[in-house]
Amino acid sequence: MPELPEVEVVRAGLSPAVTGATVSAVTVFDERSLRRHVGAGSDFVDRLTGSQIVGASRRGKFLWLPLLDTAAPVASIALVVHLGMSGQVLLRDRSTDDRLTRIRLDIEHPQHGSLRLNFVDQRIFGSMAIDALVQSGDVAGDRVPSQVAHIARDPLDPHFDDARFFAALARRNTGIKRALLDQTLISGVGNIYADESLWASRIHYDQPASSLSRARAKTLLAEVRLVLAKALAEGGTSFDAQYVNVNGASGYFSHSLNAYGQQGRECPRCGRTIVRESFMNRGSHLCPFCQRLRTTAAA
Repeated sequence: MPELPEVEVVRAGLSPAVTGATVSAVTVFDERSLRRHVGAGSDFVDRLTGSQIVGASRRGKFLWLPLLDTAAPVASIALVVHLGMSGQVLLRDRSTDDRLTRIRLDIEHPQHGSLRLNFVDQRIFGSMAIDALVQSGDVAGDRVPSQVAHIARDPLDPHFDDARFFAALARRNTGIKRALLDQTLISGVGNIYADESLWASRIHYDQPASSLSRARAKTLLAEVRLVLAKALAEGGTSFDAQYVNVNGASGYFSHSLNAYGQQGRECPRCGRTIVRESFMNRGSHLCPFCQRLRTTAAA
């Protein structure tokens, strides 16, 4: 599933092309991609057609485009996009359609002219929906779609509260990787970047979160930020053609992975073998020597 870097790459690619654009036509080819939209496909089309897009925003793995309509001076609704397992938002000219396009938006931009957004989704786990913008709760004037309100800020967000995060970890008796994957605690970190951050921090994925000292927790958060920033700079992680930016290009962070997907290979740090262990119906990748499970409170 796309994680923070992959979704941010899409957001950054969309922003200059959609900000200030007007939606001139909407075509829904598969209403299964509207599973998070409250209303029929016709309602989605009617509400979106003629609206003006005023930006592109993201929290965690959610992307949304705030919308203006003729009845409101400020954006009160947004087009919410969740990529699911295989969703793509591809920026095209009007003559280009993509196979497996589920929803198509034709837009008119005052500078870039006529463009097309194709929401492509092979496995149809992703979705689009129109949703109301609500106050996010922690920063005055900061509004997010109601479907996103329960999602915590991500560690690259300037308003992410480090102290609050450390305090929450100190109350958690679950393994630290479970905590990192909890989107209500810290968003945007999925399996890939959790494994990479834990490897960089020399922390075992099953280490109880509450057992981490403040110093170790600070190291972990710093490594999470470093890993995410590097992945973002490299366009995200693409293992196949499903993870692409708005132009259809793949990211190349997969060449920088130290733990995730590296089972059977040498640990870049100590030379011992990276292993993959079963975890929450998926896998955790680690170096058993560098990332030992500790029993002391100062883990």
